[in-house]
Amino acid sequence: MQRTGFAGADCPVARALDAIGDWWSLLIVRDAFDGLRRFGDFQKNLGIAKGMLTARLRKLVELGVLEQVAASDGSAYQEYVLTKKGHALFPVVVSLRQWGEANLFARGEPHSVLVDAQGERVGQLVLPSKAGRPLAWSDTKVRKVAARKR
Repeated sequence: MQRTGFAGADCPVARALDAIGDWWSLLIVRDAFDGLRRFGDFQKNLGIAKGMLTARLRKLVELGVLEQVAASDGSAYQEYVLTKKGHALFPVVVSLRQWGEANLFARGEPHSVLVDAQGERVGQLVLPSKAGRPLAWSDTKVRKVAARKR
């Protein structure tokens, strides 16, 4: 039997990738964080086919990552804005950005950087323990959680 998705998987990583793991969806979310809201702006910035963009936006709305709202300028257009669930993807996008900066650019090669409201470069994301101590992958393990009885 061939797998067609991971929506029913018991692994949170698999489910997350099933939901938003294709590159177009994450790039749409990245662009939404960068302030893009309109279909045409996403299409122009990404160079994505209109049908593909329509499908990805529809899925992100169905998942509750984006919502369609009336245009902020009062025109007849609809805009796409991040929901609370969409905003929760910010550390994911930042983590991918920082991994890319550290591993995919040659020394001195130009690239965009993330800065805070004062213009200072954002620090490296760190996974803290409950007590605040930085954790490495070797400090963690996955524990299965038993299903709850209904």
